[in-house]
Amino acid sequence: MTKGGMESVEVFTSEGKGRGLKARKEFLPGDVIFAEPAYAAVVFDSLTHVICHTCFKRQERLHRCGQCKFAYYCDRTCQKNAWLNHKNECSAIKRHGKAPTENIRLAARIMWKIEREGSGLAEGCLVSIDDLQNHVERFDNEEKKELRVDVENFLEFWPPQSQQFGVQFISHIFGVISCNGFTLSDQRGLQAVGVGIFPNLCQANHDCWPNCTVIFNNGNHEAVRSMFHTQMRIELRALNKISPGDELTVSYVDFLNVSEERRRQLKKQYYFDCACEHCKKQTKDDLMLAVKEGESKPSAETVKEVIQFSKDTLEKINKARMEGLYHEVVKLCRECLEKQEPVLGDTNIYLLRILSIASEVLSYLQMFEEAADYAKRMVDGYLKIYHPNNAQLGMALMRAGVTHWHAGLIEAGHGLICKAYAILLITHGPSHPITKDLEVMRVQTEMELRMFQQNEFMYYKMREAALKNQKIQVMSEPSNETSPSLFHKKE
Repeated sequence: MTKGGMESVEVFTSEGKGRGLKARKEFLPGDVIFAEPAYAAVVFDSLTHVICHTCFKRQERLHRCGQCKFAYYCDRTCQKNAWLNHKNECSAIKRHGKAPTENIRLAARIMWKIEREGSGLAEGCLVSIDDLQNHVERFDNEEKKELRVDVENFLEFWPPQSQQFGVQFISHIFGVISCNGFTLSDQRGLQAVGVGIFPNLCQANHDCWPNCTVIFNNGNHEAVRSMFHTQMRIELRALNKISPGDELTVSYVDFLNVSEERRRQLKKQYYFDCACEHCKKQTKDDLMLAVKEGESKPSAETVKEVIQFSKDTLEKINKARMEGLYHEVVKLCRECLEKQEPVLGDTNIYLLRILSIASEVLSYLQMFEEAADYAKRMVDGYLKIYHPNNAQLGMALMRAGVTHWHAGLIEAGHGLICKAYAILLITHGPSHPITKDLEVMRVQTEMELRMFQQNEFMYYKMREAALKNQKIQVMSEPSNETSPSLFHKKE
């Protein structure tokens, strides 16, 4: 079964998993298997005034909708492109007196689209909204209570002149949002800024070691002629060679967790038991729980104590980060590392989590040399655990490369940036803003490396002069969340 732009994939019944997607032709690493615009999408409540409601880019100055005073846009192009989806929302917000929550806004956008186009197959969709999984029957009492509140609030917001839907169908839509809402990120790909529904993507089943990755592309409205504009979309990209007939899989959760924890997350959020090879064989669990080997191998009791200490410290770190107390975060990281280093192995996930936070926060505080040391140890661990073409691995290598570059360690910095660039070419593609930024850094560090190799003394002299003359570049403030997860699920 194929439809507009989806010729290279088909829906099939996957044993024990329900529907799935499979390839109809061969794909190589980095190939875009399909691109899909959102069926409907909204910006998170907390970011409605700093993110464009059309392309989801973060901008300094946005234009506000003069009618509802709620929606914001980059420019006239984005505002014009939004009107079809915003028109009903605009008058409903004015009538209601305020904008409802993101869940209700998304449900309303879906239902206005159904009102316009019917609930059958939308253009380019392999399945209809009616056929998407909602898992409402598996909701626990707390989730059922939230659903009832959402339905009541939706009915208050929904205009009387619009097509009226039954409570059961409205509940179905909220269920679909709950288990199929896809996280949208800003143009740097570092912050989750909204949620959207992509019916074709919803058909891809999970695997902890997938053969595809999903990247959100904000589109490009900068071309002078609008015929060259590209719209906001997700791209399903191949991570390795895929043969015709192979099932296309994506990972719903970060791999950097032992199989038991990943299975727990998947059961809680998506209501299924993961039976992928990596979970069945507990592949790489030994690396993620590694302890120091050799004569001074720690006792099981010591390991247990250090892991508990690490968990407690991570809670304290989160609290300090939320309050912006970054020097306190560094102090907690150093104390934790002191306890971890004699006990935990280099690939232990608790050690890697602390190294990741320490390197990010120290970079922000301009303490680049210490940050570079931690970043190097972090990526060395990641390289042994992650899939070689994992997007999060690529982003971590980029961060480590930039940190080394700032620390004046040009050889290591350039090497890490090159490794990151090779991964992001596959996961994000050459035209993605992050890949373009990385290409600029790769060229710059290559030039500096050449200068360093010709005359080390002169290189450091020029670097010193350049740093004196330019305002020191501040790294972006550490974010309090990990990289956006694939699907948006309220915890």
